[in-house]
Amino acid sequence: MPSAHVSDGLPVDARAAVFDGAMPAAPGDLRVEGHGIGPVPEANRYGGPWRLFTVWFAPNLTMTGVFTGTIGIALGLDFRTALAAVVFGTVVGALPTAVLCTWGSLTGIGQLPLARLAFGRAVVLPGLLQWASSVAWDALIGLFGGDALARLCGWPFWVGVLVVMAAQGALGVLGYEAVHRLQIVMTFVLAVAFAVIAWRMLDGVHPAATGSAHGADRAGAFVLTSTVALSLSLSWAPYASDFSRYLPRATSRPRMFWCTLLGLVASFVSVQVLGLWGASVLTDQTAAGVERVLGGGAAGAFGLLAVALAAVCSNAMNDYSGSLALQTLGVRMPRPVAAAVAAALGFPLVLWMHAADTAARFQNVLLFVGYWIPGFVAVVGVDWAARARERGGAPPDLAEESARRPAVGPPVLAFAGAFAAAVPFMDTGLYVGPVAAALHGADLSYYVAFLVALVLYAPLRLRRRRV
Repeated sequence: MPSAHVSDGLPVDARAAVFDGAMPAAPGDLRVEGHGIGPVPEANRYGGPWRLFTVWFAPNLTMTGVFTGTIGIALGLDFRTALAAVVFGTVVGALPTAVLCTWGSLTGIGQLPLARLAFGRAVVLPGLLQWASSVAWDALIGLFGGDALARLCGWPFWVGVLVVMAAQGALGVLGYEAVHRLQIVMTFVLAVAFAVIAWRMLDGVHPAATGSAHGADRAGAFVLTSTVALSLSLSWAPYASDFSRYLPRATSRPRMFWCTLLGLVASFVSVQVLGLWGASVLTDQTAAGVERVLGGGAAGAFGLLAVALAAVCSNAMNDYSGSLALQTLGVRMPRPVAAAVAAALGFPLVLWMHAADTAARFQNVLLFVGYWIPGFVAVVGVDWAARARERGGAPPDLAEESARRPAVGPPVLAFAGAFAAAVPFMDTGLYVGPVAAALHGADLSYYVAFLVALVLYAPLRLRRRRV
């Protein structure tokens, strides 16, 4: 449905040259994927739901997740309380991502392009935020991967980052099948690597049995820790159907849901537990912490290499989804080129984060890149439910929906209103909202944003007549 994706007046063949293109035809087909935001035809679909476990498991085995786990201990929680916060936040954030992932096989379309159904031309708003977020995630993850590679090879920090960014950019250029195949292999490699790190931590590294936070401060720290964990798993929601759009339409949606949910929860909880357990030795320099835990020799080298490879795995997905987001904005750039651009822009952001207080800048970027997502999830979720109701439970007919012009006002009102309502509840190093301060640092902004978007948008969308 070309008209559902672009509105720039280009001839059909010109649009096809930019937004369509070569597609992988089977598992292991590693040709460069030129196909962009155009729907994937049913004849080109392949694969099974089990792929979703590995594609959502391997990219989360990064030191970014480990460092996130240390935050709970740094806020004064004991190990058990921080673990409960991490599990709760991760599961809550993973549920929307797992639901959205099932839309890929039904439509053959990526998540941001699919959001045109709800937002219409206003999709440029979440599209721009998603593209900027993919670049920010490149930096959040590339920071640790580049540091690990630099330590392993004896390079300056910037050289390690440059090599990691180049490798992930190359995978993003290759596209969908290359990303899936890499994650299948790295699921086993990284699982072994992080198991070795966990095994070595058992010798002499002890979790925090008690915490320094008490009473209301402890409750606030619990909420903030769970919100940070939630932000990790929810951050994949705007990417979700990007990595299921080649699955056949008949693929079991329950299996897709559970494979996605289990992949996200198992990986994020595992790495954050390492952070909770080893907070005393990992701190903000997690690559150095891994080196200390594993020691020198082959084990230390293997650990550092695994950290670097994990960054490449995760950021390849950021660059791939970033390329689809850029096309959704109407930028007439071939998908492989757009993926390379996303990787290139992440490089200076890594250097900025590394130049000063890494821990503070890391937490600030981590939270800010996700504050817009709850409102986005609420809007697209309500719109999808409304369309299903209109069609008696059936998914949207894309050929039919391409002729409809959704009202721009309601989704923008809900999206912007949700973010505005969340501001007083935010807690970052740059800004602490008055409500968050009164609640001893408890950051409830994600929950508030979702509920406000739901309340604002649902009555308008569910009552709207079909046009």
